[in-house]
This record gives sequence, structure tokens and C-alpha cells, in this order.
Amino acid sequence: MYKLHFGLRDTPFGITPDTSFFFTGVGSQEALNTLLVAVKTGEGFIKITGEVGTGKTLLCRKFMATLDDSFVTAYIPNPYLEPRTLMLALADELGITLEKDVDQHQLMKAINHRLLMLAHDGKQVVLCIDEAQAIPIESLEALRLLTNLETEKRKLLQIVLFGQPELNRTLQQDSIRQLAQRISFHYDLGPLSRADLDIYLMHRLRVAGYTGPRLFSRRAVRLLYDASGGIPRLVNMLAHKTLMLAYGRGKKQVAGADVRLAARDTAASKKRWWAIGLPLLGGVVLAIACCAAWMYFQRIK
Repeated sequence: MYKLHFGLRDTPFGITPDTSFFFTGVGSQEALNTLLVAVKTGEGFIKITGEVGTGKTLLCRKFMATLDDSFVTAYIPNPYLEPRTLMLALADELGITLEKDVDQHQLMKAINHRLLMLAHDGKQVVLCIDEAQAIPIESLEALRLLTNLETEKRKLLQIVLFGQPELNRTLQQDSIRQLAQRISFHYDLGPLSRADLDIYLMHRLRVAGYTGPRLFSRRAVRLLYDASGGIPRLVNMLAHKTLMLAYGRGKKQVAGADVRLAARDTAASKKRWWAIGLPLLGGVVLAIACCAAWMYFQRIK
């Protein structure tokens, strides 16, 4: 709706992970480098943790897209699965054809055979598990046993766990301590710094095709950081709403007042200062968006 107004090719602040928008700030680049170094050294387990909205899924997809053709990747986005179902999901990712009602022994034998064949072809297999804090303890133990599969020179399977901080607490349990001891590389993905936020906004705008002058005023950037705490997902939600607001006002730059209104309309906002002294009720963004939509359709008639 506002793309034409700002000269954008794409929507710059979507919350769907899109690797073309991957931001190489200090934290995200360090995390990506950690992953690349770890898989090239052939370690069994690697762990990436971070709070909700810090970009773990986007990092995971960027990591898999960065690996060259000497790697085969498998991806499990929802690991809340019992051990057997988790193994079936892995077999499916590796392209293994199984007999109906295959027993556990034959399932593991098929996975081992596939891993050996890939290793013979010079391929390294990396299994990436998103939302890893949801994996049941029994399934984590099954994954640990999978990493016992190896040749004389290296592991047949490397596993990267992407999860919220609850994953760390799970791994501290005695019943899973053997797995925790095998994690030789790990990185905690944090929020954007205040200095990085301005660059992050400009980066996403440029990727989306923006070529104009500063779109977010400096005050807007400061307030956006206060409202989001630097959490990328919150930044994107708020930035998207502020663009709608600026468009609704017919302005070419996002002002601090736009951020205040967007934060008021966002329950997850980190601060509550935006609620002070504003006479408007919640839902203001929706109202202005409707006005903006009306203006848009009037223009294209």
C-alpha cells in the first residue's frame, strides 16, 4: 500500500524470514561465522540460542543457503516429536524411501546407510533444528546417539540446535548431560545495539529498493529502539506500522510521533511511555491504514 509512496520495490519490514534481508551486523555475522567454522571442523553438536524475535530462524536459513555443495542440509522446523517420529522426519529430509510400518532397527539402519553413502560421495550432512527448546528429552537423547555414527575420520552427521534460552536449562539436566558435553560451539544471539539499529533500518530499505534520503528521522530511530529493545521482530513490526502512518499523513519521512502511535498499537512494545499524553485510543494505526488505503485507491482510479 505504501510502496509506491516511498519508492519501494518490496515491503522492507516483513516478519517472514527472508535471507535477502539478512543483516550482517556484529551479532548476526559473528553467529554466522561461528556456524560456518563449526561445521567445517566436523563437530557433532552446535548450539545457537536467543530470545524470541532475535532472528534465529533467519540466521538458520542464511546459514543453510551459505553452505556450498559439499554439504547436504536437513531442516526440522517443529521438533516437538517423539524419538521415532523425529527419526522419520530426518529420513524424509534425507530422501530415504522406507517401507510402510518400518521397525526401529530398519529405520536406523536406513539412516546410517544413507549417511555413509553421502560421506562416500564427499558430502557432509548438517541437520538444523529450529525451536529446539521444544524437543522432548527422549528425542534429544536419540539425536545424541545419532552423532555416534562416524567414520574413522569424522562424524557422519552434525546437528545445529536453534532455540530460546529455555534450551540451555534443558541441557543442564543430568539426564542429558552427555549431549551438553558434546556442544563445542555455541553462540547467544542478542538484540541489535542502538548504533546498529539505524544501519539495520537503512539496510532493509535499500534491499527493498529505497533510494531516497533518510526515511526515519533520528528521533524516530531513538524512540524505535526504546520501544523495541532492539529485538528485530519488534523493530520490523513497529517500522512497518510507522511507514503506514507516515503514508497516511502524506509525509515522506517517519517522525517520532509515528513511532509513539505505532508502539501504542503494539502490545509487545518494550516501553509504555508512548501511552502518556496521547488522546487517541488503541487502534489508531488501523484507522489511519484504512484512510491510507482509501487514498491509494483514489489515486489509481
